[in-house]
Amino acid sequence: MSQHEHVRVAVIGSGFGGLGAAVRLRREGVTDFVVLERADSVGGTWRDNSYPGCACDVPSHLYSFSFAPNPDWPRTFSGQQHIRAYLEHVADTFRLRSHIRLNHEVLMMRWDRDELRWEIETSRGTLTADVVVSATGPLSDPKIPEIPGLADFPGKVFHSARWDHDYDLRGKRVAMIGTGASAIQIVPAIQPEAAHVTLFQRTPPWVLPRMDRAISGPERWLHRQLPFTGAARRGLLWGIRELQVSAFTKRPNELGLIESIAKRNMSRSIKDPALRATLTPSYRIGCKRILLSSEYYPALARPNVDVVASGLAEVRGSTVVAADGTETEADAIIFGTGFHVTDLPIAERVVGADGITLAEAWKDGMESLRGATAAGFPNWMTIIGPNTGLGNSSMILMIESQLNYLASYMRQLNVLGERAALAVRPSAVGAWNRRVQERMERTVWKSGGCNSWYLDANGRNTTLWPGTTGEFRKATREVDLAEYEVVRMPVETARSAEAAETAEVVL
Repeated sequence: MSQHEHVRVAVIGSGFGGLGAAVRLRREGVTDFVVLERADSVGGTWRDNSYPGCACDVPSHLYSFSFAPNPDWPRTFSGQQHIRAYLEHVADTFRLRSHIRLNHEVLMMRWDRDELRWEIETSRGTLTADVVVSATGPLSDPKIPEIPGLADFPGKVFHSARWDHDYDLRGKRVAMIGTGASAIQIVPAIQPEAAHVTLFQRTPPWVLPRMDRAISGPERWLHRQLPFTGAARRGLLWGIRELQVSAFTKRPNELGLIESIAKRNMSRSIKDPALRATLTPSYRIGCKRILLSSEYYPALARPNVDVVASGLAEVRGSTVVAADGTETEADAIIFGTGFHVTDLPIAERVVGADGITLAEAWKDGMESLRGATAAGFPNWMTIIGPNTGLGNSSMILMIESQLNYLASYMRQLNVLGERAALAVRPSAVGAWNRRVQERMERTVWKSGGCNSWYLDANGRNTTLWPGTTGEFRKATREVDLAEYEVVRMPVETARSAEAAETAEVVL
């Protein structure tokens, strides 16, 4: 990478958000952009999470771009390998490879107030960009708790998102830490080969049956030959989930029926009353992420699996100790403890117009306008930003809405000219977030009686959207310039730039 390279747009990350942004930029006629990816391939969280049993809990035809339908999904709920292959296909189909810079980790981004551009330092050099689109995603940096004695554990330790495929679990005593979406897929996958699995559970999840099946050849043929049938299938899946939103956001008491389905899912496999009591949540379903599995409870009922109703507190040599004092011998410790969602590490690498990092600006909680732009950070936009997450539908729907906003943003900048930037007004950010948080109070995520990763250190839900995807799409259809301040390049800097351009033309 040239030390003096300049691009119109720099996209950070090559998961669904980053590749979607790249496709949308090309469709808007913007070809002067790069996609900076720290890994050696595209795929985002679907590249990083390759643990046994990894699969999506959103139906395949809804978990894909509307502009890139896939008629050949093999299952109604796709596995990690199929989703990753889909993203590779998107990169090829839309000719994005020439824009993608692999092994380019962003180390720091600084806003240059005089030049109205971002200076981006990467592991492979420096470049500048007029606009930055941060698409690193909230599920990109694993979180491992600080456990006394963990560093001295003689066995193997890794996070579910950094699975060690060279380590053979056959015949091993495995301590699985956590009961989130990853853990309930991992436990059934490793239980048959491990000598023993001990699951450390701080809080039991609500688990609904996973209605997964192979998609038949005739179905796939129909979707290939008559694309509108795939679109209709997607529309039906979307509509059902839109109708469910009000129960999560306005009337949590209506979720009792769903709880009864989850309890029946448990009772079919868990016959031991004591274990059933241990696995039964005490909070309203939906307060924490609802999980899908038809194999989780049968695995827990196997004789080589134990459930410890407490979190991991200490490690003493090869002995793992729970907070309730339970001791277990282990050869391997696997953390399914989630990610840095409300304390995004990338925020420490973004320095805005006032010389402070995004992490400092968000020290009291993440805030942005329409999940996209942050006060003090001109020409910077995030995909899957604050309060854009979902509790019951596909994040691809939210991403595509934000791509609409990105397209409108770029059109506004084009009208303003190259020597102008857009800086969101703090008042607009404040007004938007007050409305979001007011709506949040009625939701199951705030009133359901649990403490989830949706909440930040101050107890605010800064991750989820308290409405339908249709509402969000309407709210992000176009950039409202009244919510932004137009920043112009200083006169002297502009004259110098014009002089430099003139000199280049003469030469």
